[in-house]
Amino acid sequence: MNADTTPVSPESRTNSNLMRWATYASLTVAITLIGTKLYAWTLTESVAMLSTLVDSLLDGAASLVTLFAVRHSLTPADREHRFGHGKAEALAALAQAAFVAGSAIVVLFHAIERLLHPAAIKNMETGVAIMIFSIVLTLFLVIFQTYVVKKSGSVAITADSLHYKGDLLINCAVIGALVGHAYFSWDLLDPLIGAAITGYLLFGAWRILGDALDMLMDRELPSEERRQVEDIVMAHESVLDLHELRTRRSGQDVFIQLHLELDPNITLMEAHVISDDVERLVRDAFKGAEVLIHQDPAGIFEAHAQHD
Repeated sequence: MNADTTPVSPESRTNSNLMRWATYASLTVAITLIGTKLYAWTLTESVAMLSTLVDSLLDGAASLVTLFAVRHSLTPADREHRFGHGKAEALAALAQAAFVAGSAIVVLFHAIERLLHPAAIKNMETGVAIMIFSIVLTLFLVIFQTYVVKKSGSVAITADSLHYKGDLLINCAVIGALVGHAYFSWDLLDPLIGAAITGYLLFGAWRILGDALDMLMDRELPSEERRQVEDIVMAHESVLDLHELRTRRSGQDVFIQLHLELDPNITLMEAHVISDDVERLVRDAFKGAEVLIHQDPAGIFEAHAQHD
């Protein structure tokens, strides 16, 4: 079995740095938005504005959790954690799902209260100006986070980015509520938009929860990626078959293990060379993956539990 430690590539180091910078940017934006939206809510007394303020407060807490989780997940494997610390990202995503669900409940409560007891919105112009500022700032953050996710595949950054993508829609909805109330006297629009935001937040929390649980429960890689591994292995002229293919993801790290079926008449050295060739090919296709290979003589039955 080949279990050599995979060296840290320059690409992996670059991705790690990008993830750290993404967490710093996220927390900075959250703190800025909390301050500006708090000021806007005190002026407008809009429930839709309150909903986006609460969302930013929870985003700030989630971003702080993500910052520490990502830093921990990037810690190299050690004696107590042989497979690294990547699942810290999934734990952060679980916390983010709880934060988002909590914010949704708060927003729903205030939306119902405003539906039962309508109230006028004040200082509409200031509220709209602050929302436009929030949209521009959030848009720059989302663009950067999308780039980082594309490079690293980070679950924690993906979950964090989902918050801010939702904020873009929420901020636009708040502008609609402010303008609708000021120019068309649509008093119910403000709490109704607040209630709609609740639904969006709960849907986002459910998606985050699903991704986090997939990682914590060691869900297999997508079918197309597993087929890619199989195609790479079977393309080697000396490989007769493979079985016991198992895959999982932990943070940035991908783990792939499989059994090769080889000619039973070759030497152990020849089997080792073939296994090294296959391992290199798989690693080239899945950058930074840890590949574990066991060699079996073809035609010899092994009592392994099948997972394919």
